[in-house]
Amino acid sequence: MFKFLRDTRLVFERSLQVSLRNGVWVVVGLFQPLLYMLLFAPLLDGMMPGGKAIQTFTPGLLTMMAMLGPAFAGFKLIDDLRSGVIERFRVTPVSRISLLLGPVLVDVLLLLAQVILLQLVAFAMGVRVGMAGLVLTFVLVSLIGAGMASLSYGLALLVRDEGGLASMLNFLTQPLLLLSGILIPLTFAPVLIKTIASVNPFSHVVDATRALFNGVITDPSVIPSFGLMFGMAVVLLVWASRMFKTANS
Repeated sequence: MFKFLRDTRLVFERSLQVSLRNGVWVVVGLFQPLLYMLLFAPLLDGMMPGGKAIQTFTPGLLTMMAMLGPAFAGFKLIDDLRSGVIERFRVTPVSRISLLLGPVLVDVLLLLAQVILLQLVAFAMGVRVGMAGLVLTFVLVSLIGAGMASLSYGLALLVRDEGGLASMLNFLTQPLLLLSGILIPLTFAPVLIKTIASVNPFSHVVDATRALFNGVITDPSVIPSFGLMFGMAVVLLVWASRMFKTANS
């Protein structure tokens, strides 16, 4: 266990240093969510009860950030593969799951930094949320980010090409986003769309984050959402770590 923790720390520190050298991406990653918050959310005021769309829109936006930001983490890995960094790691006694867990933890840390900055803007725009609901939302967002980063790294090891990775990620994430009610609540959707969306785990996650923002911690969607996202993160983390063992040079 001590070796595993030491290996994870070493890989985490290396990944964090690399990410901080390109710290501008933390700010760039906020650009699209800020546009949605500042320009799109006000358009929904007439559709929402009480005309307070930003309160409903913000938790969905945080979920979207957790899905999309870490999902493109695999591009860094492809660059490391080309430069031989991964191969040098693989011939060392470093734990294979540490090779993945270190970068994933960095991606989650950067995601939380972006989420906190966006939430500060949301507070300035009138969003109100209890501390318990906010903390639980951040935990849920972290689980999503860990799962999506693991998926991205696993796919990067599988395709080893930026164009192929981008195509696969867009193919997977776009339907999940559109059928999750992130931008507009699914209460406005036709019955057929609602039925299809009911099997999308992220639609339940969006419901859970909105309930947490409204202070309804006991909402029926909360516990299943945490279970789904924790299970997804664990399964994808194990799968991607095995890719480090089995992927051909």
